[in-house]
This record gives sequence, C-alpha cells and structure tokens, in this order.
Amino acid sequence: MLVRRSLFSLVALLLCACTFTALAQEKKIEETGEWIQLFNGKNLEGWTPKIRYHELGENWNDTFRVEDGLLKVSYDKYDKFNETFGHLFYKTPFSNYVLRLEYRFVGQQCAGGPGWAVRNSGAMIHGEMPETMSKDQDFPASIEVQLLGGNGKDPRTNANLCTPGTNVVMKGELVTRHCTNSTSETFHGDQWVTVEIRVLGNKAILHKINDKTVLSYTEPQLDERDAHAKMLAEKAGTKQLSGGSISLQSESHPIEFRKVELKLLKTE
Repeated sequence: MLVRRSLFSLVALLLCACTFTALAQEKKIEETGEWIQLFNGKNLEGWTPKIRYHELGENWNDTFRVEDGLLKVSYDKYDKFNETFGHLFYKTPFSNYVLRLEYRFVGQQCAGGPGWAVRNSGAMIHGEMPETMSKDQDFPASIEVQLLGGNGKDPRTNANLCTPGTNVVMKGELVTRHCTNSTSETFHGDQWVTVEIRVLGNKAILHKINDKTVLSYTEPQLDERDAHAKMLAEKAGTKQLSGGSISLQSESHPIEFRKVELKLLKTE
C-alpha cells in the first residue's frame, strides 16, 4: 500500500510540475545564481509605462511612482479610472528566470474601476514589447500572473493565471479559458506577500507563494483566435512563446512593491 501511494504521489507531481528533470536543474542553478534588482528602490530607471489611450512613455496622472523606497501604482490624481489600464514595462525581455515580487494592496479602488479589479493586479510575463501595442490596447499579449488580494470575507486564491491573447497547456491539454485559479490560500488585508514565478522558456512556468507551488503549466503560446496575437505569431514565425517582456499592471486598485528581483536560469 505504501509503495502504491508513493507511485501515485510521484505521478501527480510529474503532471503538476511538468518535468522533474527541469525542476531539479532549475533548483541547482538557483543555488549558485544571484538576484538582479529590477527595481532599484530609488526611481523608475529601466521601466517604461504604457497606459491605455496614451502614448508609450507617458506616465499618465503619475500612475507609476517611487516614494519611500516603494514602487507604487497610485490613482490619487484620477477623477475616474475610465478603463485606462496600464503596464509598466521593464527594458529587457527574458526567457529563463525566476521573478520574485514582494507587494501589498493598499487603500481603496479608484472610482470607476471595474468590480472584478478590486484588490486585483498582475505581473505580465512572456509579453509582447510595448512598441507593438496600439494606443487604445488594454493589455499586452502575455501570460498574466494575477495578484489577487482578499476582500475580507470571501476566499480568493492568489497567483492565478490569466491569458490575454495567449493559451497554455495543462496536463497535456490546451487551456483556452481566460483565467485559471491556483491552489493558494487567501491573503486578506494590506499584508506583504511574496510571489515567485519560475520560468523555463516554453517548457514550464510555475507560480509559487511562500515557497509552495500553487499552479504550473507548459507551452505558453499566442492565441490565434485573437487578431492582434495572430499578427504577432505571424511576425515571429511561431505562436509558441519562449520569452518576452515583463510588466507590472495598473488595473485601478493601488498596489505597492518593495522588491522586484530576477535570477537568470540556464538550461541545456
């Protein structure tokens, strides 16, 4: 009976984490790698905003700012949100890495923000470059690691997956729904939360909270049902995503980051 349970556990692990070999290799490299601070704690050097209805580089209403050593997404200069979804892009695209964020939600949602965006934000990975986005485009084609805070009463999993213009594979099947919940606990209030995103190109992506894997998938790819994503795939000569931009969202609820750091991984 013990042997059977052990075999079952191993099979489940392989299905969830995609490939045991890749994860073991990743762990070995992480032990010798160094963290690169994408956010320097002083200013937005290396980052470029792209806010809907505004030109690339225009930091509309001072949405993204650095105060007291924190990277803040703020709306105190907004009258209403008016669907001005924004993204703050890091200058360098990446393929194989671990991205670690320390963040917290604060305050109240901006007036006019959608109901689903309460204590809701995200980190976009494997994204298109901001130069390819249109002026009125709401989200970059990308893989979104959804950062979702508790509302004080209902269970709300964190580090979920959303897929604007993309799809992924889970347990051998193509997943075309827009969002997939993780297995995480709920994080209520304004507490600091640490999320790790472990990315092995097109092979595997894992979402982790407090060193526990809460979601995993493989083969991130552009969704050719979406006209813009189809254009990107045709331009690239493939719909498969092996890397891309990293960006932080502004979706109408204030959020603060005290750390945004990345560790490069090498794969054979």
